[in-house]
Amino acid sequence: MKTVGYYNGVIDEVENLKIPVLDRSVYFGDGVYDVAICENRKPFQFDRHIDRFYRSCRKLDIDFNMSKTDLKDLLNDLISKADDDDLMVYWQASRGIAPRKHEYYDNIEPALLVMITPFKTPDYRKKMRLITVPDTRFLHCDIKTINLIPNILAAKKAMDSGCQEAVLHRGSYVTECAHSSLFIIKDDELLMPPQSEFILPGITRKVVEKLCAENEIPLRYGRFNVDDMMAADEIIIASTTKHLASASEIDNIPVGGKNPELLELLQTLFMAEFAKETEA
Repeated sequence: MKTVGYYNGVIDEVENLKIPVLDRSVYFGDGVYDVAICENRKPFQFDRHIDRFYRSCRKLDIDFNMSKTDLKDLLNDLISKADDDDLMVYWQASRGIAPRKHEYYDNIEPALLVMITPFKTPDYRKKMRLITVPDTRFLHCDIKTINLIPNILAAKKAMDSGCQEAVLHRGSYVTECAHSSLFIIKDDELLMPPQSEFILPGITRKVVEKLCAENEIPLRYGRFNVDDMMAADEIIIASTTKHLASASEIDNIPVGGKNPELLELLQTLFMAEFAKETEA
């Protein structure tokens, strides 16, 4: 199949799937999701994505009782049904199907949706244009919930401005991007915002942390503001679908370009890690 869809045991092309209107994801956005990309039908950092999915379920009190092994086996089986080798794998658990009521009961069976579509990763070497946008999200940004309205509005504003991402900030302090993590390089050191309820625990971020430890690349955790970001030697945008890209412009002001050696080292190390997991 060109696309592979799954909803509670039914498999079909994604475009043919039908979701009941009483699925709580429809009227409340009451659910969580995760997404991984595959090359050669091999998902990158699959276990970490699955672990984060279960963490999000726990955070939202969704009783997703399929085991991690069974979920992984199901996703791999669905991957095998796709026509393409390079794919995006999206899976979502809603709290389940129930009459519309804010309160929920413990006996609701979660509903599982999976969508597998062809995907080609954009060229991470292509510099990105960014804009800054106030972070108006709620106070549980560390949960990968399907409630993404503020992210969507920020991403649309970036697109309308001819940019590829929006940098979110609370007051003057940078949190992350609309759908990416953001780090900076300053004085031969990588600086990451500390993990908190305002920041999603990114899988790409975890890989970068590992690579820094293995290659003795200085890494520090600390808050930085918009001015710090604008003055940084390099600005890195990190996500499952972007790998490690960098910024050339924010709010129409040129940025970065002052430490291409460390930037290229991090990108090279990351792509080697990606190739190691996904090679045919």
